[in-house]
Amino acid sequence: MNAPVSAAAATESIDLALTGMRCANCAGTIERALARVPGVAAAQVNFASETASVALTKADPATRGALVAAIEGAGFGVIVGADATDLSAETAARAAELRASWHRFLVGAACTAPLMAVSMARDFGAVGDRPWLPWAMLALTLPVLAYTGGPHFRGAARALRAGRANMDVLVALGAGVAFAASVPVVLAPAAGHHLYFETAAAIVALVALGRLLEARARGRAGEALRSLLALRPRRARVVRDDVEVELPAEAVKVRDVVVVRPGEAIPVDGRVIAGESAVDESVLTGESLPVAKGVGDTVAGGTLNGPGLLRLTATRVGAATALSQIVRLVRAAQASKAPVQALVDRIAAVFVPVVVGLAILTFGTWLMVSSHGAAHALMRAVAVLVIACPCALGLATPTALVVATGAAARRGLLFKHSAALETMRAVRVVVFDKTGTLTLGRPELQAIAPAPGVAEDELLALAAAAEQGSEHPLGRAIVAAARARGAQLPAPAGVRAIGGRGLRALVEGAEVWIGTQAWLESQGVAVDVSVSSDMSEMPGDRAGHTRVHVARDGRYLGSIALADAPRPEAREVVAALRGQGLRVALLTGDRRATGQAIAAAVGIDAADVYAEVLPADKAATVAALQRMGPVAMVGDGVNDAPALVQADVGVAIGSGTDVAVDAADVTLLRSDLRGLLDALTIGRATVRTIRRNLFWASAYNLVLIPIAAGALYPLSSLPGWLRALDPALAAGAMALSSVTVVLSSLALRRVAANR
Repeated sequence: MNAPVSAAAATESIDLALTGMRCANCAGTIERALARVPGVAAAQVNFASETASVALTKADPATRGALVAAIEGAGFGVIVGADATDLSAETAARAAELRASWHRFLVGAACTAPLMAVSMARDFGAVGDRPWLPWAMLALTLPVLAYTGGPHFRGAARALRAGRANMDVLVALGAGVAFAASVPVVLAPAAGHHLYFETAAAIVALVALGRLLEARARGRAGEALRSLLALRPRRARVVRDDVEVELPAEAVKVRDVVVVRPGEAIPVDGRVIAGESAVDESVLTGESLPVAKGVGDTVAGGTLNGPGLLRLTATRVGAATALSQIVRLVRAAQASKAPVQALVDRIAAVFVPVVVGLAILTFGTWLMVSSHGAAHALMRAVAVLVIACPCALGLATPTALVVATGAAARRGLLFKHSAALETMRAVRVVVFDKTGTLTLGRPELQAIAPAPGVAEDELLALAAAAEQGSEHPLGRAIVAAARARGAQLPAPAGVRAIGGRGLRALVEGAEVWIGTQAWLESQGVAVDVSVSSDMSEMPGDRAGHTRVHVARDGRYLGSIALADAPRPEAREVVAALRGQGLRVALLTGDRRATGQAIAAAVGIDAADVYAEVLPADKAATVAALQRMGPVAMVGDGVNDAPALVQADVGVAIGSGTDVAVDAADVTLLRSDLRGLLDALTIGRATVRTIRRNLFWASAYNLVLIPIAAGALYPLSSLPGWLRALDPALAAGAMALSSVTVVLSSLALRRVAANR
């Protein structure tokens, strides 16, 4: 299984919402600052979502304060009150940050527009040689640099003090050099004629515009999570002392009785104790049809109640609800780094120093070879500084991952880490567990074949008594069938489940074995061949019945036949997978005849059926299949966990056991195998988007940096603005490059919605 990078010794994880990040290098700066805090095992910072995920070696209340201090010491901020499952504080802080960016841009634009007009008029001689004009241009430039460009200059100073270089350094150098070259002309007009105030102001104003557009686009990337949490009600009706009172949802406690009226959102996870209704669970599972709920059924917080009034007992509240856990896992996936990001981070770390070196080389080269003098050389160097954009590279991967994981969550798909998205694209073999995965997981009793002298009801009741409390679908089916016949089931003792073989328990002092024929025989039980033969002749046995054999105190009592119908969508999904050129296999601990019957029903070749495989051997079977290419294992039970871990990507059915869900990389929250097709589609689209983003960001820099340096200047047939790229145009191109990458990533929302 491809897992996100984390320290093995980590015992706790803290998520922080950050402010003040302006480029991908900022993420590396914060990561290094966090790594120096004692007790930090690993730290990952995501520029696109502006979050940090910190793994700690021990739980210490003082550590959070130390982390905040480290971040603030590096020149960035932490949103106080932000929580992984409550985005209200973070949303408010982001909105305030966006308003401040908007104000800075407005000031920059208001001053830059007249500067550009005056500069053009001055160049064409329309305003004459007025001595006060340079001073007016200086006065208009100062607020742009000080207010609009202030964050960049402060960020550059912090980076240089720390021995680092980031995008702020490029912007500050570009605007600062243009400004510094103009001031002597104002103070001493005899020193020259060229003024570059409009260049300095335009660089800062256009970069501010780009950052503003980028921030708005990045905000849209996180809409999926915000829309999920927006459905969680703020108030709840709770019965206290037989009186219905309205409380904040966070005040509800476990075991409180909560009343949910028709049309209201359910505030907590709970179990229905009175009433009937239909609940819209699309927010969690993507399933559009309401699900009928009655007494004993579970409901999830954030889902929408239908026409009936429900009373429920709260089982999970606050951050423990299913919705909150989904949000937390999605945020963790967004904070994790895809494998390709490691290469991008290494490139970004050296990008700015290389660009500064190229700018110096450009200035020196033009100074030596050009007859246009220092002014032309200076503008070429400034253009190189401001056109280079490490941000587009830095945003290429994380923005795609943020959009993809958020959109997938709205489709009922939970990716636990970003590497699973990349691995999904490469999958060549899909392996399905049988019971509860390819089948409905609701086996029903078909027939009972008791040994001579044993009554059917006696055999069924004994097996059901031993199976009480079992999580296995076959065990639950046996218990349900016995209770439907009115059997009284004594409590078992000393229950021991033998994975893939059966179960042993004491029932009213007698030792009971339930399981496969081979296992009972290994325990010294003599299975009656005639009873076994009778079972094999049962009607429909070839259609996939599963046999369960029963013995008591070493005496064979007979067999029980159960059948589990294939999921209605299973054949469609298998056909779609094979149509994509994938090999599809079935892995089961059941007997071969049963496995092949189910395989035939869903369209899997008999040669791809791996039957009678013990849980301990399932991982080895997956490992053998991995020689054909990356494997996706789809399962739902405790016995599937080793195979899910062994596979390149493990996929769990959301209705499965907690062990399977915990072991998987991807969870299908809706018990529908078509979610696997969605996961493959989103994974492939995400990788395509990342590659497109990286190509665009790389091509942008590789093509435009030489143009900014003047590589096309000798080609007199080209337009003048292209031969000698103005720094203001270079700044605009740089700003648009990041916006283009973010908009490209946002297109993933359509892919997730259209599947």
